[in-house]
This record gives sequence, C-alpha cells and structure tokens, in this order.
Amino acid sequence: MNQPKKVYISLGSNQGEKFKYLQQAIDLIYQKIGSIRSISKVYTSPALGFEGDTFLNACICVETDFTPRKVLTLLLAIEKTIGRIRTKSKGYESRVIDLDIIFFEDKIIGTKVLKLPHPEMHKRKFVLLPLHDIASKIVHPKKNKSVAELLEKCKDESILSGLNIWLKNPSRSYDFSKYNYIALEGNIGAGKTSLAIKMANDFNAKVVLERFADNPFLPKFYEEPERYAFTLEMSFLADRYQQISDDLSQLDLFKDFIISDYDVFKSLIFSKITLPEDEFRLYRKLFYQVYKDIAKPDLYVYLYQNTERLQANIKKRGRDYEQNIQNDYLEKINSGYLEFLKSHTEINVKIIDISEMDFVKSRKDYLDILDEVAKAMTSD
Repeated sequence: MNQPKKVYISLGSNQGEKFKYLQQAIDLIYQKIGSIRSISKVYTSPALGFEGDTFLNACICVETDFTPRKVLTLLLAIEKTIGRIRTKSKGYESRVIDLDIIFFEDKIIGTKVLKLPHPEMHKRKFVLLPLHDIASKIVHPKKNKSVAELLEKCKDESILSGLNIWLKNPSRSYDFSKYNYIALEGNIGAGKTSLAIKMANDFNAKVVLERFADNPFLPKFYEEPERYAFTLEMSFLADRYQQISDDLSQLDLFKDFIISDYDVFKSLIFSKITLPEDEFRLYRKLFYQVYKDIAKPDLYVYLYQNTERLQANIKKRGRDYEQNIQNDYLEKINSGYLEFLKSHTEINVKIIDISEMDFVKSRKDYLDILDEVAKAMTSD
C-alpha cells in the first residue's frame, strides 16, 4: 500500500446555517476523500473584496490516497452537494460553502484548473490563522517560509475572532480502543495486512504484522508440499509464538490499542489442511502446549472473500511462490476457518463478507468495513 498524503483544506461559509455547512463539508470529506487528522478552531471573518455577511472559516488536515486533481474534483462535488451554485462572475461573492486546497504535501502545481500551493493563501488571514492552529511549522515550498512566518508578515488587516464551538471529527464515532487487541484474519490474499495497516494509521493503533516473508520454507512448501509441510508449520509455530509474545508484551503508551493481521490459531487451521492426520495430532499437542499462556484477541474479525477474488488479489501482488496456488487449496482454507470459528464459541468473532468490496480503492467500502467492526463492538 502507498503511504497516504497530507492535504490541507480551507473551509468557509457566509450564507445560511454556516456552522452546519462546515460540519457537513467535513463529514463528506471524511466519507469521500480521507481521514481527518486535525481540525482548527472556527473563526469569524469579514467578507473580503465584496459586500457580504460575516464568514465562518476553518482549516483541516486530511490524509488521502488520491491525487491532487482527484481531490479537487471531489471537493467541487461536495460543494455542489451542500448547495453551492458557481456563477460565471469573476468577482468574489457570498457562498454556502467554499473549499480550497491550500497545500498538498510539498507539491508545486501550476495548471489552468489547479494551482498549488494556493496562490492567494499568504495574503489571507482567514486562511493563515486557522491553518496556523494545525500546521504552524509547515513550510511553503515556493516562498520557503513557515505558516507562522507567513501569518506574521501578512498585510491583511481583517479582524478575526475565534469561536468557542468546535467542529467534530467523524472518526471519533469509532472507538476501537474499547478493546486492547483486535485480530484480523482471512484467507491468502484477503487483504488483512492492508486493512490492519490502514486501521492502525487512522486510529492510532500499534500494528502487528506476520513475518511470513522471512520464512525460508514457504517457497519450498509450495513447490513440494508433502515434503515441507511439517517443517513449515513447525517453523511458523515458533515464529508466531516469538513475535506475538514480544509484540503483545511490549506496551506502547502512545497507542490506543493493538491490531494484528493474523491470530496464532491460524497455525491449527493451516496445519489441519497441510499435514497427515497423525502429524496433525502431534502438531496440535505441541500447539496447545506452546500457546496456552498467549493473550487471545478481544475481537476476531474474519474477512471472507470468494475464491475468484482471492486468486485475482494473489496475482496482483505478484509473489512468485504463490502464483500456482490451486482453487481447492483456498477453498479448504476458507472451510477450515469457518469450521474453526463455529466450534470455538468462546471467541468474540465478526465475519465480514468482502467479496464485492475493494477497501483499498474505495473509501466507501473501507468505511462500510469499519461500520461492521463497530457493530460487533456495540453488540458485545
């Protein structure tokens, strides 16, 4: 997964229920564009360059996977949804909502439809003051001055006043920190690692990722499964025990909870499929002896995906040793997981069918998954 990019957006309204429109814009930006990382105070400011009612202004920082042009397109659509009607007038005028990209990382863009950084930002106190709340040290890539320096040198003499009402961050509706430890599970190619990383980034979690890539027996197993199955499963048993023991025992005071892209019980599920019955019985004895004192997840989320989508994802990520995985092997793994979850009623499980979802590309699909996880928590 690519790292999300930070974009700073200015919001303004001077018509109708101004505060309501700012909040509506933030909610839609969260739904359509990305996670809201910070929100400034709300300021009142006079109309600049035309006669009109007082504005309410704010700035937000958003993390997004989209390009600057895509973000601009989405912002224009959000303005339209809220009720802004753009006219062909060249002068400034009152508006229900005004959304402008101020910075997009440190990009410099000078096309006809998009100019970054915003070419007028350094002249506008109603942009600089709220931006200073959340990004005082950010340096303007063309002027080589920080936001704090730009504000200090700004010649705009408008008088702004901060309000004692705050815009809400939509992500606060999810409180995953109710649990100490959430485990995401799924078949090969289900996307559990991508989801764990995304959730950890958005909700201040410590992420624990399986170190499968370091296992030298994995490529050998796919070449000669009967020969290397027991060796592979024993090596995973040792590696997972070491990793989960280390990661769960090391508290991080600056993180709200732990999220992992695997649970140790996957060792039992895979070994039952890959090992002969007598070897599996021996393996199971060793497993329960090793894992008897390991912490169990407070919530176990199983990402179900059909075989066709799994194969497409496996092909897409391009690991050589996975390219010949057969459908029946994936179907056995899915069945193994579902059988395991049905028989272990003591585990708090949420099964989410993501066969028709693409939460990496679709913000809506990602938020739908968060909603499903949140439902599991409220029903607990």
